[in-house]
Amino acid sequence: MALSWRSWLANEGSKHLFLFFWLSLNVWLFGKTFLLYNQGLQYYYLHQMLGLGLCVSRASASVLNLNCCLVLLPMCRVLLAFLRGSQKVASKKTRRLLDKSKTFHVTCGVTICIFSVLHVAAHLVNALNFSENYNEEFVTLNAANYRGEDPRKLLFATVPGLTGVIMVLVLFLMCTASTYAIRVSNYDIFWYTHNLFFVFYMLLMLHVSGGVLKYQTNLEEHPPGCFNPNKTLRQNLTVPKAFEEQFPDYTTEPFPEDLPVPEPFVQNSFMRVCSEEPKFQSHFPETWFWISGPLCLYCVERLYRYIRSNKPVTITSVISHPSNVLEVRMMKDDFEARPGQYVILHCPRVSALESHPFTLTMCPTDTRATFGVHLKVVGDWTERFRDLLLLHSNQDTEILPIFQQRRYPKLYVDGPFGSPFEESLNYEVSLCVAGGIGVTPFASILNTLLDGWKCYKLRRLYFIWVCRDIESFRWFADLLCMLHNKLWQENRPDYINIQLYLSQTDGIQKIIGEKYQALNSRLLIGRPRWKLLFDDIAKCNRRKTIGVFCCGPNKISKILHKLSNSSNSYGTRFEYNKESFS
Repeated sequence: MALSWRSWLANEGSKHLFLFFWLSLNVWLFGKTFLLYNQGLQYYYLHQMLGLGLCVSRASASVLNLNCCLVLLPMCRVLLAFLRGSQKVASKKTRRLLDKSKTFHVTCGVTICIFSVLHVAAHLVNALNFSENYNEEFVTLNAANYRGEDPRKLLFATVPGLTGVIMVLVLFLMCTASTYAIRVSNYDIFWYTHNLFFVFYMLLMLHVSGGVLKYQTNLEEHPPGCFNPNKTLRQNLTVPKAFEEQFPDYTTEPFPEDLPVPEPFVQNSFMRVCSEEPKFQSHFPETWFWISGPLCLYCVERLYRYIRSNKPVTITSVISHPSNVLEVRMMKDDFEARPGQYVILHCPRVSALESHPFTLTMCPTDTRATFGVHLKVVGDWTERFRDLLLLHSNQDTEILPIFQQRRYPKLYVDGPFGSPFEESLNYEVSLCVAGGIGVTPFASILNTLLDGWKCYKLRRLYFIWVCRDIESFRWFADLLCMLHNKLWQENRPDYINIQLYLSQTDGIQKIIGEKYQALNSRLLIGRPRWKLLFDDIAKCNRRKTIGVFCCGPNKISKILHKLSNSSNSYGTRFEYNKESFS
């Protein structure tokens, strides 16, 4: 399969170039800081004491500052939704970069883990060097209290050491709980451990306030390696008797200017005379400058989201669909959303702290204030949520009676937030591929087209839906039929191309009901032949740019991603998009 570099650049090139730039920036920052501490005169005496451990610890700290600063920005969902929906980001390519916010967040997290290992290893060496290389001449420069002090005291009996140890434990919990296996098997563990980030940042603020590493402030008066006549004469020379009274052992006066200096210590081009002892001072905690802005921004956004979502929604109906799918329709004052966006649901009776994202399957319009979500009952949270909603009803597919609505548990909605599927209406041609419950992002788009399609740029929609059982198609069978009939009445039957695939079956099956006859004719047994499908779409849309949107299993996503990057003989370019909750 030939690779189209133009398609690769549109789909993956921008992401790979950005990641390469980000890696290069981190390496450059590490190297720049390493050289500063290795060659900087203000760190001469500290470097003599600690060696390369100083350089590695400070270089890794600078990289950690940068990544701890930016790792929070991709989680500012309100900011990303604003940028995506505003005219400030007019370029489609730039908006597609916003879809990589989760990837950038993970990249920053991995970078933090890697350089934290370097930082910890370097400081373990520093603790040992502080103890072994204790220097009585520079008492203020020493972190140890005496030569041979147990390095473990520096780790567990000082503020920087103790906070560093706790931060390592917190970071270890967050990283291990973020792995795919744990997120899939027990999402609660990931949720609760990831919220330890606030503890991590508070400890980080304390960690940098210790001032363990110091720099020299009086380089002009005391250049590193200079000759100190007072100290040298007292320690190494026999002072003439005529001057013994002028230079007692305890004198602190500088060497008299009019007194001739002994010949071996005459200043030359290789040595300068010190006018005073070296003075050392701790750095101001630069980490505060790095993380205070993003941390305040994130906290302000969380406060705004809390205020916006502190009023519970009004649940108007609950519908139990086949294959363990629950539909919840709600109303909320001043709630506005665009097709393709998602919300975060929080039900205190299910979990006091836990919340989950769900794509909107119905958006409010000028004539309809109701919005809704479909959720697959998989896992403890959705099971408890379903049991609370259907507690007083034995009905499976009917809307609950109005007198039972007051018994619904309180439900809070945070959002809406942006997703890549908002762009599906901004292409002239779009290919939407759904796998099972992954159809939910496209349901809101189909509902929007049902209300009116002429105001959007989209002129042709290919809708592919793959399910394992026939009953799953009934989730949105009515919606598909209504949209199909509407387009036929408006003489635009070619506007949408619907293909339904039943991947597992014992024989020929149909969607039950006469009203679903239009869908039965589009129901195919087996899996799509993706290569032929892409070739056919490219042939019918020569020299056009087609938006490819996928929400489903990773296997389908990888196939579509690969095909979107491949070349074709029709000059058609495919731009790949994938759902990814951040």
